[in-house]
Amino acid sequence: MPELRDEEYMREAVARAEEALQAGEVPVGAVVVHGGRVIAAARNEREASRDPTAHAEILAMRQAAEVLGDWRLRGCTLYVTLEPCPMCAGAMVMSQLERCVFGAYDPRRGCCGSVYDLPGDPRLQGQTSWRAGVLDEEGKRLMDAFFGAARGSGDDGPAAQRPGGE
Repeated sequence: MPELRDEEYMREAVARAEEALQAGEVPVGAVVVHGGRVIAAARNEREASRDPTAHAEILAMRQAAEVLGDWRLRGCTLYVTLEPCPMCAGAMVMSQLERCVFGAYDPRRGCCGSVYDLPGDPRLQGQTSWRAGVLDEEGKRLMDAFFGAARGSGDDGPAAQRPGGE
């Protein structure tokens, strides 16, 4: 069962999110696992790269495709500390990613159950299953630290807990 190691892999994503926080980026981290091993890891890099697509999920999926030598991420699981946005959720479906596991829900932009369930939309060719809430407190803590420092309050971060998932 893949759920047995979800927490272990999510800890690696949290470590990347901590790196993002230290670099002044929105603290989101992601890893891609294939065949029981991490094949890619990334953190948000939008500020440093000035690239609007430099979300942790996108960067990790790009790395995974390079490692696999294929844009199809079949058999891969993406672990990310925050619920994917529309762009990232769309990339998950388009890459044929098998599964996504995320920590905290994002009630403002999340597309794995919060605002919309893009990976589960039966109208799209292919679907990506998802699971929420794995180490969500760690992800929320990092988001609160970032937005608290940026705005003077920890209450403005997008990470809010919500029930739901796979």
